[in-house]
Amino acid sequence: MPAHKHPMASPGYGKRTAPGQRPRTAADFAHLPRREASVAAYLDRLPDGADISVKTLARVLPDYGQCALGTVLRRLSEAGHLRRGREHITGGGSPRWVTRTYFSRTARGDAWWAAFLAGERPGDEPAPAPAPAAGTVPAPVPAPAAGTVPEPVSEPVRPPRSRAYGVLAGLGRAEPRMTLSAADCAALEELAGQWLERGADERQLTGALLAGLPPEVHHPAALARRRLTDKLPPEPEPEPAPGPESAPPSASGPPGPAVLRMAECTVCGVPGRPEALPGGLCRDCRGLPPAAPAGPSPDEVRARVDRLRAAAGARR
Repeated sequence: MPAHKHPMASPGYGKRTAPGQRPRTAADFAHLPRREASVAAYLDRLPDGADISVKTLARVLPDYGQCALGTVLRRLSEAGHLRRGREHITGGGSPRWVTRTYFSRTARGDAWWAAFLAGERPGDEPAPAPAPAAGTVPAPVPAPAAGTVPEPVSEPVRPPRSRAYGVLAGLGRAEPRMTLSAADCAALEELAGQWLERGADERQLTGALLAGLPPEVHHPAALARRRLTDKLPPEPEPEPAPGPESAPPSASGPPGPAVLRMAECTVCGVPGRPEALPGGLCRDCRGLPPAAPAGPSPDEVRARVDRLRAAAGARR
């Protein structure tokens, strides 16, 4: 299925692209087995907010069943391309927790994911590329012709587009009267991005641009600009001033609001601290025995009590 026809999740849910990735290239997933590389390339092309649950992926990728896709997502998590978690959302209505799947074209290590899920801004340095999977053969590199000096080959890549650009580019598929050119989308991208910064989601932005259109639209870009300007939501209410017991702000200004996230096991969804989920997986899903309980075992406690009782009886 083409990426632009992939089902979207409920507003606020679905795929979220991780920050600080390398530009897209043809070798992004060459280290993965063929099946995992194919699914990863498809996920990479999907817009933010796409529904990438196992059930939905099984419907749109008929070559794989739910069991196979569950294995694929597990292996993508272990390879550092994917993590699941919950994020606390405060904009666009009442505060709520939403379940999201964070996808990174660039493989990331556990430390990077732990910092990201803790609400920090991890460095942009990607994790070292893993070794090619067993059974994969790298593509042969042609030798230069005799007497020629090989020149560096740079594969043109398209820079990643923002969520706002994706909404504008998709208007024509939803309503042909509002088809915008690439130049129109680029010119309106910043203005549409203000809607998302103020708490609106993709569906609300699309609805504001397409609702109540006249029978004929002669200048879609001009109409979109007018609606984006006239219907721009208000800025969010500022946070209340800190009380007297709060620490004073630093000289550089108060920090932005912390992002509250909770990591989940990619396979079973059990919550846990990121450092307790290496590869995004809990102990059970990694096939490890349960962690030994802290402190002495019940038998050791009973033996100690018996010794204390015997010692107390001897003193009598």
